[in-house]
Amino acid sequence: MFSFLKKDPLKALIAQRNKMLEEAMHIQRSGDLKLYAVKMEAIDKLEKEIETLQSNKK
Repeated sequence: MFSFLKKDPLKALIAQRNKMLEEAMHIQRSGDLKLYAVKMEAIDKLEKEIETLQSNKK
C-alpha cells in the first residue's frame, strides 16, 4: 500500500559502492596497495549483490 515510502535497496547498494570506489581511489593514490586490494574485494562483493538484485527485479 505504501510501497513508495520504502527505500530501494538497490539504490542504497549503488550509493555505497560509489562511496567505496571513491575511498579506494584515495587509498590507491596514497600508495597502500594492500588496503586497496581489500577494498576492491569488498566492492566486488557489493557489485555481485547489485547484479543479483537487478536480475531479480526483471
